[in-house]
Amino acid sequence: MPLPPSFHDLGLTPERIAAGDLASHSPIDGSLLGRVHSHTESDVHQALVNAQTAFKDLRQIPAPVRGEVIRGFGMQLRNHKASLANLVTLECGKIRSEALGEVQEMIDICDFAVGLSRQLYGLTIASERPGHRLMEVWHPLGPVGVISAFNFPVAVWAWNSTLAIVCGNPVLWKPSDRTPLTALACQLLLERALAECPELPAHLSQVVFGGATVGQQLAEAPSIALLSATGSCHMGREVAPTVAKRMGRCLLELGGNNAMVIAPSADLALAIPAALFSAVGTAGQRCTSLRRLIVHRECFDQVAEQLRNGYESLVVGDPREGGTLVGPLIDGAAADAMRATIARAQAEGGTLLTGGDPVPQAGLSGGHYRRPALIAMPSQTATVHQETFAPILYLLAYDKLEEAIELNNAVEQGLSSSIFTTDLREAEQFLSAAGSDCGIANVNVGPSGAEIGGAFGGEKATGGGRESGSDAWRNYMRRATNTINYSNALPLAQGVRFDLNHR
Repeated sequence: MPLPPSFHDLGLTPERIAAGDLASHSPIDGSLLGRVHSHTESDVHQALVNAQTAFKDLRQIPAPVRGEVIRGFGMQLRNHKASLANLVTLECGKIRSEALGEVQEMIDICDFAVGLSRQLYGLTIASERPGHRLMEVWHPLGPVGVISAFNFPVAVWAWNSTLAIVCGNPVLWKPSDRTPLTALACQLLLERALAECPELPAHLSQVVFGGATVGQQLAEAPSIALLSATGSCHMGREVAPTVAKRMGRCLLELGGNNAMVIAPSADLALAIPAALFSAVGTAGQRCTSLRRLIVHRECFDQVAEQLRNGYESLVVGDPREGGTLVGPLIDGAAADAMRATIARAQAEGGTLLTGGDPVPQAGLSGGHYRRPALIAMPSQTATVHQETFAPILYLLAYDKLEEAIELNNAVEQGLSSSIFTTDLREAEQFLSAAGSDCGIANVNVGPSGAEIGGAFGGEKATGGGRESGSDAWRNYMRRATNTINYSNALPLAQGVRFDLNHR
């Protein structure tokens, strides 16, 4: 099997990807990209032992030194950005610019993590006792397990692994079984950076391939101090009790049924393009994809018409081609789910304004290409409440902002949301405690496409986890509160007396 030059650039030689039970097929045309071996139960057990051994050394290495391997990894990503982006396109079907953007997100989080390695700050706290001082310090937590999904095959792992490592924790990564080659490529690039840091222990990062049984083994392992899992709400409901039973920590990034509100004062020159990208980017296969567009009745028809025109101008096809805006769905099951969901929405009174039909591609018969669907719904029905990982956008009308906020909050997920308005009061109400109940709430920006500087995550069935920027690093550390007595006395807190010489 001839390999693209980019594969060799990333270290994906025929010897590494020519054999194994886990096959990687490109959603572009169904072609075989390579194979890797799934890890057995004993393989995963050994990886867990390796991580625990590495942790005992890594936790004693200063954080700025740990940051050097992430600095080196960031340089590797810069040098191989085009090759890794090409692999992302081939293995998960993203258009070229989105794949490049995902690798850039990895580079950005590397820069953030390197700076963070000198900013793992605690607090100095005033004591009520004379001659005493309180402080809080943050220590490495322990081995971190990462379970990632196909739609962001490299960025989400980078969010977790870069922060985990600078915080002093080895990482075990179980990537999606649909995207094993991107995981292997990332591991090889990190190993190149690790080779330049001999003071750091081996097994700082390990990849374990396989299906749900491998993820279950990580969830059950007492040595995994934190399990960060990205996937469906169903997956989270399986993982969370398993980790909780052993009193471990979970960081869950689960589904999203995200909404955008378009108010009467909205600048439609901004709102329409934002809705288009948010709804159809990555073929609607983002956890932050726009799925519900809540439009004021006053401008509903105008928005619907402009969106329909935009949808019908979208280029659906080979994501390797420069003009393509919508690539393939990940597989046939996703295409079937899209078709069935559109039928259910229509049965509930929805009007299919455009899209939903197959878009045949010459020479790419193994791919599943669908035109994004735009459906006007009479209300927020049972189907609208369900997240379908496909480019389906439901249009809903509202009369008062309170009604729009209620619609936004009515679904079980609480990931991302936005409002387009030029009315300051409406914007502030949407962002207030009585507004959107999502972890991400934007004004005049779509719900999809977060920057790494802020903590990423959502509430309710989305899992409550926070990754990436802000103070998300605290997930990967344990807090210790210290009291230091530098006096010659031993006063007790709250004025308690315990005098052994008292008569």
